[in-house]
Amino acid sequence: MTDIQISHESWPLQGVFTIARGSKTQADVVVVTLKAGETSGYGECVPYARYGESIESVMEQISALSSDIRNGLDRATLQECLPAGAARNAVDCAFWDLECKQSRQRIWQRLNLPAPQRLESAYTLSLDSPESMFRAAQNNADRPLLKLKLADKDDLARVAAVRKGAPAARLIVDANEGWDASLYLRLVPELAALGVVMIEQPLPAGQERILAELPHPIPICADESCHDSHSLAAIAGCYDMINIKLDKTGGLTEALRLRASAVAAGMQIMVGCMVSTSLSMAPAFIVAQGANVVDLDGPLLLQHDRSGGLRYNGSEIAAPDAALWG
Repeated sequence: MTDIQISHESWPLQGVFTIARGSKTQADVVVVTLKAGETSGYGECVPYARYGESIESVMEQISALSSDIRNGLDRATLQECLPAGAARNAVDCAFWDLECKQSRQRIWQRLNLPAPQRLESAYTLSLDSPESMFRAAQNNADRPLLKLKLADKDDLARVAAVRKGAPAARLIVDANEGWDASLYLRLVPELAALGVVMIEQPLPAGQERILAELPHPIPICADESCHDSHSLAAIAGCYDMINIKLDKTGGLTEALRLRASAVAAGMQIMVGCMVSTSLSMAPAFIVAQGANVVDLDGPLLLQHDRSGGLRYNGSEIAAPDAALWG
């Protein structure tokens, strides 16, 4: 029999983290533990209000499956029992971890994949005034890839300030649905001149057809517009890249399916994360192998990570230890 435990954890951030929708000072995560005999598997998720999720609603979703899990519900059946989202992510990843430990195999062995290589992650600069973002860029000027959180008509000044503070870094920007078509048309040529190499979710989800009619001198990446493999048909021809996050796909199982479908459709791949611990990053690390853009810096934004977390050397990430996950 497989038993399940569900818990809520709060992890303080190094400072205030701000995007177009608001600010926070801690990362709130839900952790699932699946225990079979003496073996335990772990998964972590981040409920997101943008998708109608809360800590309470996600814990209730998972708790409703407790008796089914004790009675033999497995990872394959899970995909039909919960929708794509944070709740399924935590349970799906806990099942994968449990399977790895029971079989004494690493996750890449179970997936018949090569051993993973180190990855270079973006480092995120929180939305702020141009002056504050300039100082943050100066403090991280040695990082090869910076991701800027943007929001509105002042974004050009923010990007120019970051470019001045980190002249050698590659820059990607994330508007978090904060622009409209006219602002897009005004900003994009200027961003291209500043060396921005990717723009993430400039327009609100649901406005894909508008984006399809706009020029793309810089590759455009779908985040809020792409959750799982069922999302791809609606964004075909509108985006050049998708951002795969396990909290959107509902776990590693669907994330791998989404990645394969997107590659087959000729789209580039970004693998991202919510602000969370290394337990969330570990399964995403597997999906991110060979991705065009990797954004798995969540633990770097925390005051401290969980014990045995991923090893970061600057912006470079090593594969997770088996004791952490997978």
